[in-house]
Amino acid sequence: MTGPLPDPFADQPDWAPQPPRPLAIVPATERVELRGRRVLVGLPGLGWRGDLRADDRVVQSARTYVPVIPEHEWYRAEADQVEVFAPLVPVERVWVETVGSRPGVDGTRDTGIRLVSLDGPAHRTPTPVFEADAVTGRRVVHVEGGLEHRDLRAVTETYSGAEGDICVRVTPEVEWYRWAWRGQSPTTLEVPVHLLWIE
Repeated sequence: MTGPLPDPFADQPDWAPQPPRPLAIVPATERVELRGRRVLVGLPGLGWRGDLRADDRVVQSARTYVPVIPEHEWYRAEADQVEVFAPLVPVERVWVETVGSRPGVDGTRDTGIRLVSLDGPAHRTPTPVFEADAVTGRRVVHVEGGLEHRDLRAVTETYSGAEGDICVRVTPEVEWYRWAWRGQSPTTLEVPVHLLWIE
C-alpha cells in the first residue's frame, strides 16, 4: 500500500458535533436589548472588563447610561429578588455579547498569536474543552443534537467517567454563583468533553 490510509469518517460529516456559534461583541449604542445581557465595559486603547450584566438603559440630563452589575450580583438579585447597587456607565463605554452567526465550514481555527484592534473588545472563537489546559470555573457551551446549551460553568477538570468517556461536570451559572453566596452545592451534569466548548 503506497497511498495514505483512507479516512473512515470521510463519508460521515456529522460524526462530531459542530462547534457552537461564536460570540459577537456589539456596541451598546446599537439597538440591542440590554436587560440581563452579558456586557463588557472599557475604553478603546485602555482595556476591557467582563463578567458583567446590564440592565435597561437610563437617560439622565440627555445622556444615556447603562446600569452595569457584576455577574454574581446580577444572579443574586434575580434569584433572591433583592436590589443591588448598579453603577451607571456611559453607553458608549459598554459592549454587549451576542450570539453570532456560524462561520464558514472550512474547519480551520485560529492558533498561536492573534492580533486584535484596541478600538473595541475582541472575543475568541469557541475552544474545544479537550484542547484547554484548565476548565474549572470557565463558561462552557454544551452542544448536543444541534442544540447549544449556554450559561453553564464547568465545576471539575476532565476525568474518566463511569462509561469510560473523558468528562467534565457542569452546572447552570445561577447555581455556580449560588454556591458562592449561599454555600449551597450545585446540581451538576456529567458531559463528555467532545460535546463541550469553552465560550
